[in-house]
Parts: sequence; structure tokens; C-alpha cells
Amino acid sequence: MDFSLTTMGTASARPVANKYPSAHVLKIHGRLFLIDCGEGVQLQLSRYGFSHVKIDRVFISHLHGDHLFGCFGLLSTMALMGRTAPLYIYAPGRFSEILAFFMKHFGEGVVFDIIHVPLTSTAPEIVFEGRSVEVSAFSLNHRIETFGFLFKEKEPARNIRKWKIESDNLTLSEIGTLKRGEDVVRADGEVLKVEDFTYIPYKGRSMAFCSDTAPFPELASYIRGVDLLYHEATFAEDLVDMARKTFHSTGAQAATVALEAGVGRMVIGHFSSRYRDPDVILKEAQAIFPATELAREGMKFDIPLVRYPAEAK
Repeated sequence: MDFSLTTMGTASARPVANKYPSAHVLKIHGRLFLIDCGEGVQLQLSRYGFSHVKIDRVFISHLHGDHLFGCFGLLSTMALMGRTAPLYIYAPGRFSEILAFFMKHFGEGVVFDIIHVPLTSTAPEIVFEGRSVEVSAFSLNHRIETFGFLFKEKEPARNIRKWKIESDNLTLSEIGTLKRGEDVVRADGEVLKVEDFTYIPYKGRSMAFCSDTAPFPELASYIRGVDLLYHEATFAEDLVDMARKTFHSTGAQAATVALEAGVGRMVIGHFSSRYRDPDVILKEAQAIFPATELAREGMKFDIPLVRYPAEAK
């Protein structure tokens, strides 16, 4: 039951040799969610072993080119590779105009349905819910309409403590009720409490994506306690004024958000081309939030499964 983020593009808007603009794959239970579609996303998907046609859903944070321009080449390639399954794209409302232009002039071979789901929420709102994962979107603080995403693994079904079956003479009906998370009241009035007879086998995992954004007070509450936070860190503190003017974040500002939100780990990316080596940004972030890592092209960040014991008799 995998849950991992692969960072395929870590640069910001200006082209940089050997770096790509924003594009990331989040793999959850075998499903592939593509977050942002910067230029070169097709090449990066192939380079790191992801099938173009197996992309499940696409989430686009905003309509700046370094987060979007690779989308239409990807759609064309999906068509060439014979995709027939519908593709859902979660993006700001104006994306529908851009998609319509693409389909009119370049979409001749696209035979699969492309469903644009407009993003509108301010506070976190669920935009997709599957069997094992739910995705929420929320507004960020950038120069244009921009959204962050929160991916949550759903809580698994409860397991029965097997020794309780015999010791309390549980019926099949009672077992089913308890596993659904409901207490059982027997005919004689005895109450079988869910927490005494069942347990959650593992902790649901979570990941938040915040790019592009300047700091704002509500952000920490939107992503509180996530296992992994991807946060943009375009600038170091030497250019904090530039960050403020362009509605971006420094590494230190991203780290402050991570600390306030109580996240498990943070990965920073979207580095300005001004920095040949983003280690200076990393060091400033780690001074505030030590569990910070640099995103680099092709890096995979796993969120391990934490299993809960059944508690032996």
C-alpha cells in the first residue's frame, strides 16, 4: 500500500539547465496523481518510470506557465498512446477556456473525455473522494488564483481482536456491526464497545502541496499534522523583499509554516534560478524546521505505513 511523492520538476519560471518546472507524481495504493504540468512533464514521466496513460487524475495549482505548459503536450501524447479512459483535471475556472482552445486547434486525435473540475474553495473542501483517498483543495496567497491540495489516505476498516470472538461468543452479526465501528447492544442489555473489540490496523497517511504562495495566517490550520508537506521555497532570506513582491516564500517562511502546522516532514522546491545551489535555502529552513529536505529531480519521498498492534490478550 504505497504512498510516495516523486518530484520531477523543482525549478521556478525561468528555464535552468538540467532542471524542470513544477511537476510531481503522488502514488497512493497504485494510483498515480499528477500535481502540476510544467514543460517537459512527458519526458520526466518517462524518465522516472511512470506510464502516461496510467495517470489517474491531474491537479493544477494555478495557470502560470511553469505549472501548466506541459499539460497539452501530455494530452496529445496520451491520445497517441491510445488512452480511452476519461481524464479528470482539477484546475482554476479559467482552465476551461484554455482547454477549449487546445481541443479546437490541436485535439483532433483526443478521443477520451477530458473533464475539467473547477476549483473554487477558500478553506479546504473535498474535490475528489475515492475508495482509499480523498483530496481537498484550498486557496493560497499568490498573484493569481492559486490552490493547494491535501491528500488523505482514508482510515482503513477496523479489525476484530480475534481472541474476543471465542471469549465473548461473538456472532457473525455482532462481528460485522463492530467492524463497521458501531457498538453492539445485546438482548440482556450488555454493551460491547467498539474500542474493546476492534482496532485500526494502520494510520492513514497524508500529504499537502503548497505552491505557489506567500505566507498567510490560515495556512498552518489547513494542513495541520500532515505526514509530508511540499512547500515552495523560491528564495533565500537575502531576497525576502522579492518574495514579498512576487507572492512567493523563502525557505525560512516555509519552515515557519511547517513548524506551526506540526507536520512530520517538509520537502521544499520551486527554487529561483538565481541560486545555483539551493543548499542556502535548505540551511535557512532547517534552522527553523530541521526535518526539511531539498526536492531534486527524480527524488522519491516515501511515507511509510505505521501499523497498530492488535494488543495481545
